[in-house]
Amino acid sequence: MSSQHLWYIPNQARPGHRGDDVVEGHNSLETLTAHAEALEEHGWGGALLGTSWGRPDTFTVATALAARTTSFKPLIAIRPGYWRPANFASAAATLDHLTGGRVLVNIVSGRDGLEAYGDTEGAQADRYARTKEFIQIARRLWTEERVTYKGEYFSVTDSSLELKPVADGARRHPTLYFGGASEAAERVAATEADVQLFWGEPLDGVAERIDRLKQLSASLGREHAPLEFGLRVTTLVRDTTEQAWADAEARVQQMADAGRAAPDHDWRRATGQRRLLDLAARGDVLDDNLYTAPGKVGGGGAGTTWLVGSAEDVAKSLRKYEALGVSHFVLSDTPYLQEIKRQGNQLLPLLRD
Repeated sequence: MSSQHLWYIPNQARPGHRGDDVVEGHNSLETLTAHAEALEEHGWGGALLGTSWGRPDTFTVATALAARTTSFKPLIAIRPGYWRPANFASAAATLDHLTGGRVLVNIVSGRDGLEAYGDTEGAQADRYARTKEFIQIARRLWTEERVTYKGEYFSVTDSSLELKPVADGARRHPTLYFGGASEAAERVAATEADVQLFWGEPLDGVAERIDRLKQLSASLGREHAPLEFGLRVTTLVRDTTEQAWADAEARVQQMADAGRAAPDHDWRRATGQRRLLDLAARGDVLDDNLYTAPGKVGGGGAGTTWLVGSAEDVAKSLRKYEALGVSHFVLSDTPYLQEIKRQGNQLLPLLRD
């Protein structure tokens, strides 16, 4: 199976996301389209569009960018609770139909400003039990003619979609990416997701999680195609190893000098984020070139750890994740547009050899 290489488009109301250039119109349709067009031109498969309350609506942005491109695949992050499953299934099937099968979906169950859009925060087990029902209903609506489902959190009665997603070979609906490192999250991933996304952990941590998820899939009776695995990480690439490390260390120093704090709304309590932050205790550099220092000065999510080096260095590291079974990569660095081009020209060819 060939690997998929995606990027990240910062649909953010506030400029300067993760150190990107602060420019007027940073989130205009023209600016975001320029990113999507550059991704097509420089060999990327598409891009993740992140979600949280207060950011521009992810599905709307994805639809606009898909309409202005020809091969760009939006990986649309969505939240159960913000969407109800039948509404989401219909929207995704419609966009997938209109784009000839370009929709990818990232289901997010982590904490958010839920009360702001009328949702409530339950216990972790409840959040993931609800997510499981959400995925089950969407998948059935995409693949079955009439669906009745009675769950604890969601239900539909005699429901059907006039427009189905594009079916192409083994593909019957948009690929469902999923994150989360807690026990509750992993049980949902093992049975319901198509791709489990990992943050930038060291190779031993990713290997451990892949093994555990495969065992869970077997013990819990997974009914779908085997679970696939993905990596979401910052890649800082320069012409030489020395220049990459000089730039990485200078950027971390700038973050420290700015006293930058990672966003909170209980975000640091997430199991996956805690795993990343705890890595710094093992050293500033793990494996060959996984830089953990950004997490100590405010880097969060995919910006907590960075793969640093020349294109050859970073490609070698990504190949090691690939050897473990990772086949979906969501990479990024800032300034986003500049790095789409640099890494598309320098890094992607090495990953396709």
